Amino acid sequence: MPLLVTTVAPSSAVIPLIAGTSLVFLALLGGLAARAGGAGVDGRGLAGHVLWGPGDGLTAGVGSLFGKVS
Repeated sequence: MPLLVTTVAPSSAVIPLIAGTSLVFLALLGGLAARAGGAGVDGRGLAGHVLWGPGDGLTAGVGSLFGKVS
């Protein structure tokens, strides 16, 4: 869905809209994963995806600075 945003969003707002939709869909995926695993859909599962998802991107960015990620 964030890719769909790039096609319909005005160029001046692409970055914030992609970031926002990415976080929303990370939360939805967290809820879906919790439900699929038989856990309750609560704030902990959603927060885990929403917090760790951007952390993964940050880790990849730091790795690319040091030439460790292609």
